[in-house]
Amino acid sequence: MKKMFTSALATGALLLAVGFSAPAMAEDAAAPAAAPAAEAVVVVTEAQVAAPAEAPAAPAPEAVLNTGDTAWMLTSTMLVILMTIPGLALFYGGLGRSKNMLSVLMQVFVIFSTITVLWCLYGYSLVFADGGSFVGTFGKLFLNGIKPDTLSGTIPEYVFVAFQSTFAAITCALVVGAFAERMKFAAVLAFSILWFTFSYIPVAHMVWAPTGLLFGDGALDFAGGTVVHINAGVAGLVGAYMVGKRIGFGKEAMPPHSLTLTMVGASLLWVGWFGFNAGSALGANPIAGLAFINTILATGAATLAWITTESMLKGKASMLGAASGAVAGLVGITPAAGFVGPMGSIVLGLIVGAVCVWGVSGLKRLLGADDAFDVFGVHGVGGIVGAILTGVLAAPSFGGTGAADFSIAHQVMVQFKAVLITVVWTAVVAFIIYKLVDLVIGLRVSDEAEREGLDITSHGETAYHS
Repeated sequence: MKKMFTSALATGALLLAVGFSAPAMAEDAAAPAAAPAAEAVVVVTEAQVAAPAEAPAAPAPEAVLNTGDTAWMLTSTMLVILMTIPGLALFYGGLGRSKNMLSVLMQVFVIFSTITVLWCLYGYSLVFADGGSFVGTFGKLFLNGIKPDTLSGTIPEYVFVAFQSTFAAITCALVVGAFAERMKFAAVLAFSILWFTFSYIPVAHMVWAPTGLLFGDGALDFAGGTVVHINAGVAGLVGAYMVGKRIGFGKEAMPPHSLTLTMVGASLLWVGWFGFNAGSALGANPIAGLAFINTILATGAATLAWITTESMLKGKASMLGAASGAVAGLVGITPAAGFVGPMGSIVLGLIVGAVCVWGVSGLKRLLGADDAFDVFGVHGVGGIVGAILTGVLAAPSFGGTGAADFSIAHQVMVQFKAVLITVVWTAVVAFIIYKLVDLVIGLRVSDEAEREGLDITSHGETAYHS
């Protein structure tokens, strides 16, 4: 399976290189045909000479601070922090074994702390400071040129920087669920820093920056289906292969030690996701309202779809299934939140919920990887399904916000290209970084440390005292 996976990565990278070179070749071929137009003769009539010069264009209106938008974006930023720490930390922590509870909490907490700092040092500049198709510039390195009264749209730019920092941080934290319970703490941090720099930043720029490759193609990703979930899901899957399976995986039971904490974490994720999705409207406006209700409906529909599918397959609906279904729905609606109508969000949630049951069962067995907390099965699969369905459900005929001439076939192809580029990019980058970290630090703890638990062996403390 590892050989097949490595071959798939190489093939994907080759296809991607060919795809990137095609537009440039097409432009070169078209250039000679366009050249003669520059030599066209211009005839000026007497009437045109006598006509008065056109009045200069009116200056563009200055950006004005909107206190309502600012208040909502500050709130949204805090909500995304809530969904990461404690939301994601508790969700993951409850899924692990009690001897590794603190290690999971520590990884999420410290990754969030680290990435938010790096975002302000160089990440924000490399994503949003102009640039080319793949990365921005150093024009806003160390937040250079930004002051308290500098605006980004109708909100202070500092608020936009802070909001986007939480996206970068939670994306890196999501990855740890795939290799939980067996990776060195130092290796986790080293991987997170390098992957943030060479995968998150370029993908975010390609999708969300006006000069980005996928932004120019018209890819729709309202709040991070490709940037956050597919990006993290694929990196997690690669990590599950590279780090290897947990000792005893497939031979002994490894049930979650606290579904109570997992349920609390899932609930905090749901609450925080309103900042994630509705906050991506970047203001207190009608699109924020649309994203808000879609986040309710898609998540509820996915929860119902998951437990219904689970009941049909296993005869019972579980709390773990309900929590996982909710997260799958949140993931699926993320790229579509501001583009689809409420009924479309229900359809999307139903589809994503059912497909992700297969993602964490049948597909997981097929891949043969020990993705401990199903990062790829939920975030990778859910993100891919959500991104593709966005190209369908954004159509006005389905209640979406697309233009009257919206073409489903064209948009689905654009969405598919965005998914493919994201998958190949993050898979190749993650593979190289895991290899590098393994050579320098070593990815995995010793067998003895893993058996005893990472709480004691990595951090010298325990989550529970009997």
